[in-house]
Amino acid sequence: MTSYVQPLDHGPIRELRLARPPVNALDPGLCRALIGALDAAQAEGADAVVVSGLPGIFSAGLDVPHLLALGEDRAALRSAWGAFFGAARALAGLRIPVVAAITGHAPAGGCVLALCCDYRVMARCADPDKPFSIGMNETRVGLAVPDGAQQLMRRVVGRHRAERLLVAGHMVPADEALHIGLVDELAAADDVIPRALAWLQPLLQLPRAPMLQTRALARADLVRALDPEHLHLDRFIDAWYAPDTQAGLHALLARLGKA
Repeated sequence: MTSYVQPLDHGPIRELRLARPPVNALDPGLCRALIGALDAAQAEGADAVVVSGLPGIFSAGLDVPHLLALGEDRAALRSAWGAFFGAARALAGLRIPVVAAITGHAPAGGCVLALCCDYRVMARCADPDKPFSIGMNETRVGLAVPDGAQQLMRRVVGRHRAERLLVAGHMVPADEALHIGLVDELAAADDVIPRALAWLQPLLQLPRAPMLQTRALARADLVRALDPEHLHLDRFIDAWYAPDTQAGLHALLARLGKA
């Protein structure tokens, strides 16, 4: 495990803090570190997990500059996307409860990771005119959203609303995200992690085996959504090299360079 993921124990609950400044961009190193940290939490007997981010940002999603730097190396590109979806599958398939402490913005891959958790607590920005937002904004940079990722959104907000959000690449402000069920709770920035821990407490007081068995059955569709057959990575990578996709990605890269 690298320092990209910092484990912090709160009694029987392990917090895994994503720590790849400045925005927790999901490169293969961070994704594999998260998988290793989740495996370690289970192996070391944690009763539950909280995944948190940096102040103001949960994760900005995939590391686009890293992906573009791979150029025509399709194998490396496939490996990078495979590492990301491997991290999502590790969250979805975790045998113990996991809460997303969404400490700020959560676009694209950050939203996907949050949707793989049992419960989502999102920070309210101190400036109400600049709310934190969450969503899958892939279409705005020229990417299609794979079916498996779309299923995660449909699962929590319903098919029709998911279609509207996904096709438009809409980033949902925190208050609206709470209203439509995309997140479960809002809290002041300093209270996001305490609220995530608090949500887990009554769950962990239940008879353990029945709770975990019921949870596994209830989340089976979530795990299936992230099976490789629903992601079509080869088709996705073909589309990555399409002219309009490359134009959108390079435009994003230019904007990031000016930020």
